[in-house]
Amino acid sequence: MTEPAKGSFNEEWAERMREAMAAELTPRRAEQRRLGDALRHLIDKLVNTEAPLEEIRRAADAAEQLAKSFEGHRQGRTYDGFAESANAGTPRAFFDHSPMMGPANPLAPPASLIPEGDMVVGRVTFGAAYEGPPGCVHGGYVAAVFDELLGMTQSLGGQPGMTGTLTIRYRRPTPLHRELRLEGEIVAIEGRKTSTVGRCLLDGELISEAEGVFISVDLNRIAELYARREERRGRTGDGRA
Repeated sequence: MTEPAKGSFNEEWAERMREAMAAELTPRRAEQRRLGDALRHLIDKLVNTEAPLEEIRRAADAAEQLAKSFEGHRQGRTYDGFAESANAGTPRAFFDHSPMMGPANPLAPPASLIPEGDMVVGRVTFGAAYEGPPGCVHGGYVAAVFDELLGMTQSLGGQPGMTGTLTIRYRRPTPLHRELRLEGEIVAIEGRKTSTVGRCLLDGELISEAEGVFISVDLNRIAELYARREERRGRTGDGRA
């Protein structure tokens, strides 16, 4: 893989990211994270459970009632923009609901990522819900965590964009229930394109790697996507098209 270009990070963007990561949680965010953790634990326990039928039936009844308790409450914008959420006094809102690193999202492992020097580094442990081959992480989730890692990495170049291409090399199976180290770096910034590389390591051994190219987008385009989603929510009441 191409050797990454040092000093590509926009330090102002990196510092804002670090500040957001270190910001104190509001009571609401803390409870959302606690709920996310509880549901994540439940999902992990449900995978191939051998609990008796009656226990499963009771749990299904309880889950249906819990879901109903949230009906009638409007769902906000999951991905508030960084500046918008910071101005609202909740900068961590930018990260809390990510499908890969969001502690308030029960679908997330979650991965922990943070800028460190000229890299984004992090860790992630995949539980039973992410199993593909026996005892190993499904390759699609490995790709997803690389997309999240390199997405954060490219944004720190100062011209955040969307994934153009993502190439994964699986060097060996990725084990479940083991802490993995993640590393992301910028290779080059050419016009609207930001090229990145990523690595996933287990006890210092490289087990997979990725190359990603991201294309910067007009923020007005993001605003259009938000507006379109809000319009769909107005028609359906739940955000679905």
